[in-house]
Amino acid sequence: MTTWLVILLLAVMLSPLAWLMPSNRQRGKMALRLEARRLGLAMQLARQEWPHWLESAPPASCAQFHCPRRRSRDAWCYWQNAPGQWLNQWREPCAEGELLDALRSLPEDVYKVEATAQFLALYWGERGDSADLGRIAEFLRQRA
Repeated sequence: MTTWLVILLLAVMLSPLAWLMPSNRQRGKMALRLEARRLGLAMQLARQEWPHWLESAPPASCAQFHCPRRRSRDAWCYWQNAPGQWLNQWREPCAEGELLDALRSLPEDVYKVEATAQFLALYWGERGDSADLGRIAEFLRQRA
């Protein structure tokens, strides 16, 4: 009886340690972020204020993958309203054929792609796998 009581007390004392273990989804995200670092991408969690007209509301904070731009080019910003439908801030569809093809090759949970003179940033929901990360890295390399 004493043995069972000691085992029960140990189990009760050690059970909160199970909460410290990351879930499978958290482990998957961490693996993607480490692979992004190996591919040379910078990543940070960024808070965003999304346009009110998006069909589905993205999370308030999501992963921003970014890289510096080597040559100064035009600045643009597009949001993915529906899979394959990329709109600018005035809800106009992307008119550049080459850019639109590249944007359509991105995963469906990429919410926003933004280019300034200094950097290129992509906001991703991280629901994909390493193949999706490879497509994102290739997009950022080509457009930087």
